[in-house]
Amino acid sequence: MDVRHYSYVFKRAPMHLSSRRSPPWSYDGEMPASNPPPVAPESQRHTPGAPQFDAAAGVFALLADPTRLHLVWSLTQGEADVNTLTDSCGAARPAVSQHLAKLRLAGLVQVRKDGRRSIYTLRDGHLRRLAIEALNHADHLVTGTPPHD
Repeated sequence: MDVRHYSYVFKRAPMHLSSRRSPPWSYDGEMPASNPPPVAPESQRHTPGAPQFDAAAGVFALLADPTRLHLVWSLTQGEADVNTLTDSCGAARPAVSQHLAKLRLAGLVQVRKDGRRSIYTLRDGHLRRLAIEALNHADHLVTGTPPHD
C-alpha cells in the first residue's frame, strides 16, 4: 500500500485573502510505504458513539473557519507565538488572538508563557494529521488531481 504524507508550505496569503485561484501551499514530498502513519492498535479501535460524533463535529465546526484552519496548519509546523501566527495567516492580530482563544478553550491548542510571549502548540498529533489531510483533500478539489489512498 502506497501511503502518502504531505506537509505544506504556504507561499502567500490564503485564497480567501488573495485574488489568485491556485492553492497557496506546495508539497514537500512523499512518505515511503515502509513507514506508514501510526494507527491505533486493534484493541483500541471501537465503533464511535454519540459522544465521539458530537466531539468530532465540534472540532470540524471550529476548523470550518479558514483563519482557524490556517492557524492550526501553521502550528503543524511547530510551536509559534502570536506575532508569528499573525504574519503566517495574514489576519489582524486581535482576530488571531480571538481565534487562538477559541482553539485553546476547545482544548485543541496549548499555550505556555515565555516571558511576555504566549507560545502556542497543537495539543496532539491527531489534530495535526487532520489538518494536513483536510488540506490534501482540498488540494485535490482545487487542482482536479485524482483521488488516491
